[in-house]
Formats: sequence, C-alpha cells, structure tokens
Amino acid sequence: MSKKHAKSAAASGSRARAWHDPDDAPEITDAMLDRATIVKGGKVIQRGRPPLGDNAKQPVTVRLDADIVASYRALGRGWQTQMNADLRRARKLKKAG
Repeated sequence: MSKKHAKSAAASGSRARAWHDPDDAPEITDAMLDRATIVKGGKVIQRGRPPLGDNAKQPVTVRLDADIVASYRALGRGWQTQMNADLRRARKLKKAG
C-alpha cells in the first residue's frame, strides 16, 4: 500500500505537495533558482556583485611581511577594508567619492 502525500498547511490551495523522500522531490528548474532567496545563518545573501561605479577598487598584487598579513587577517571579516583605511590614513588621502 502506498502512502498518500498530505498537503501542508502552507501549501494548501496551491499545486505544491509535501514530500518526505529526497527521491520524490520536485526537479529544481532554472526558473526556480532565479526566484530563490539564499539565506545563510539567518542572513539573506545577495547574489551577484554590487555595482562598482566610477570609484571601483582595483585588484593589486603586493608583497608584505608575513606578520603584517597575519595581524590583519586576525581582525577577521573585512580585514582588507581595514588595511585600505590604514593605508589611506598613512598617505593622508581623503576618501574618494
């Protein structure tokens, strides 16, 4: 005897149906992915790069002492932005913009 799929309260009145077995899941289409909202750790992740505008930062390759890089990386997320701000202050440059 096969189990019937019960509609969830949220899906009632729509074409969606509850599923329990991953093999029974609906196929994910490109249209579904285009409408998807990505959430990681309760925070919405924006897809794509923000507009760069006229004052886009430029990627560079620079050789720095290991202890300098380690001290900035120890700051955690945003360490490159902090390094940029410190260089700006050291050169006495005003923020572009």
